[in-house]
Amino acid sequence: MSDATLNSVTQDPGDFAVQIADQIKTFIVAVTEVSKVDEPEEAVPVLLLQVSQLLLAGGRLGAYEDVLPDERYEPDLGAEPDADGLRERFAALLEPIDVYSEVFDPYEPRKAPVPHRISDDLADLVTDLSHGLAHYEADRTAEALWWWQFSYFSNWGSTASATLRALQSLVAHIRLGQPLAELDGLDTDQDPGEDDLAEEAGRVMLEEIAGPLGLRPVK
Repeated sequence: MSDATLNSVTQDPGDFAVQIADQIKTFIVAVTEVSKVDEPEEAVPVLLLQVSQLLLAGGRLGAYEDVLPDERYEPDLGAEPDADGLRERFAALLEPIDVYSEVFDPYEPRKAPVPHRISDDLADLVTDLSHGLAHYEADRTAEALWWWQFSYFSNWGSTASATLRALQSLVAHIRLGQPLAELDGLDTDQDPGEDDLAEEAGRVMLEEIAGPLGLRPVK
């Protein structure tokens, strides 16, 4: 293992927290701005980039030594930020491609795919990350790092990974000239079996998204 790799794993907590906080702030600001655009073709490439960069921060948190908070009980942060507006804007913006299927735990044998929504995932990510950011901005660096690390393992890491797979798959379908399957009638309120996912698939025509994105299918 190189010295650079070792340093990134055992870096001074103060410097490490500054870098992680900067990455998280950038993600929250960028995603909030993307939610205000008018067309999905404007949003998808930026979301792909931002979620990828967020997972780099998550990987650094996962590789970093265990962080312990200064206090046994988490200080009260008051009311949690309301992400419903962000969720609703993305639900409207990404309506043709919002629902996707994901296996929650790839190590759980014969686990059936379940429906997720990109809009829900993005709102959940912002909520989780903002919670730690509130600690950071209140000068509770250890608490912020502990929360970001803990919630990376328990929630937002898997959420971001699933979202990235959906976004990457979306762009890959377009680049490779493979029409997308519309999950017709599939929603996050139901729990279809693995066979049902295929049976309920319709179509989202390639030109709906590929044209505006400026992507051309492979001949």
